Amino acid sequence: MKIIPKSLNLKDYLVETDIINFSHPLIKNIVNELFSDRQTEMEQIKSAFLFVRDEISHSWDIQGTRVTCNASDVMKVKEGICYAKSNLLAAMLRSKGIPAGFCYQRLMIFDTPDKGYSLHTLNGIFLSQLNQWIRLDARGNKPGVQAEFSTTEEKLAFSVQEEFDEIDYPSIYAEPNYKTIETLQSNSDAIKMYKHCLPDYL
Repeated sequence: MKIIPKSLNLKDYLVETDIINFSHPLIKNIVNELFSDRQTEMEQIKSAFLFVRDEISHSWDIQGTRVTCNASDVMKVKEGICYAKSNLLAAMLRSKGIPAGFCYQRLMIFDTPDKGYSLHTLNGIFLSQLNQWIRLDARGNKPGVQAEFSTTEEKLAFSVQEEFDEIDYPSIYAEPNYKTIETLQSNSDAIKMYKHCLPDYL
């Protein structure tokens, strides 16, 4: 599938917001710890991706109840659902001048359609040395889920099953979808939120 940036201005994918708050000391600290001037852009992207994928727990996987939203909060407690983790990865990369946006899939929330659907968030990232966008999914791996860093073929957490009305949206957005942010900001129990409150369409 061809992925398409909603904006042709790369600067739109570098903006700092209250959600993507990369000037926060916690974000600055982890960026300084992970990145060095000797690294290439691609190495920095991979380092950030692996950190968010592996060091930030997915709330559902650990059955954590805390709800995080903006990048610094995710970094502070080191957990969040995919919406929150994508905010952190975008913040880390934007802090280094690497354009990063948000992509979406509509997926069955569990294993059958009758149990409902939810939006899943991943990141679109621009590689200047290749002059192309790629998608990376830092949701977090577990048995049956194996997302990897790749610039040649997508290795995402989930493959879309169109026969079950799942959708792979092609757009790369400069800002996270407002429904995902409202969901995070209006809930206080991540388990209940995950089961009952996640939006199912863009």
